[in-house]
Order: sequence, then structure tokens, then C-alpha cells
Amino acid sequence: MKRDDPFVSDHATLKLWLRLLSCSTQMESEIRRRLRKRFGISLGRFDYLAALHRHPHGLKMSELSRHLRVTGGNVTGLTDDLERDGMVVRESNPTDRRAWMLKLTARGRRTFETMAREHEQWVLELFGGLDDHALGELYAHLGVLRTHLKPDTEESR
Repeated sequence: MKRDDPFVSDHATLKLWLRLLSCSTQMESEIRRRLRKRFGISLGRFDYLAALHRHPHGLKMSELSRHLRVTGGNVTGLTDDLERDGMVVRESNPTDRRAWMLKLTARGRRTFETMAREHEQWVLELFGGLDDHALGELYAHLGVLRTHLKPDTEESR
């Protein structure tokens, strides 16, 4: 592809963006399907548990909402369901009496770790068509692209 030919460059770039979007959508759909079939859980719940797993000391609901890029109402609904299932607990925040800290229970941690191991294997399988060199190149190129993009800000949401 000649980068100095605007028509070729713009057209090829658009095709690349559509291909990235298509691959991402297909992979996400497959992960959603497998999580639902294997564990009876949504991707949203999986992501919620993953965020709390990365923060063992807990997160305030507002912090979790920012991590997940969802509204506080969504976090409240997920919290209610996961608390009822014994996966998370609300604890009072020692530094802010108005805010709850959300933490995984021991059951929630064990359950998430089981799901995460299978999730990792699914992702490896989905990328199975690429050899190590291609994976490394793709990772590097997407890293360059990511640094080129503007950082996500509150104003851009």
C-alpha cells in the first residue's frame, strides 16, 4: 500500500478499521456465548468480577463504574445480583462513610479464577490462526496505533 496515494491509503485504512471491528465483534460474541454456555454468566458480570479481582482491597462503586465504563445504575444492578449470589460483598468505606467498597468474596474469587483460566484458553484458541511472529507484529502495530489515538477522557464519552 502506498501511503502517499490518498485514495489507496484512505480506502485501505477504512477496510482495515472495518476488519478490526469485525474481528473484535466476532471474538466478543464467541466469548459471550461460551461464558453463557459454560458458566451461565454474562460478559458484563465477568468483566465486573475481573475488575474486582485486579483490586483485592476493593473498589468504590464509582471507581468500578469508571473501570467498566458503565453507569452507576448498571453497577448497582450487577452488585445486587452478584451479592445475592454470594460473589461480592459491600463493605463500609473507612475513609468515606457515604461510599460502599465492593470486594470479591472467597467464593467470588475462586469462581472468577476458574472462569478466567478457561477464558484465557478460549482467547488463545481464537488467535490460534496466527503464529508467534504474526501475534508479536500485530501486538506491536496495535500498540503504535493506540499511542496515536487520543486518550479517553470524560468529555469524549
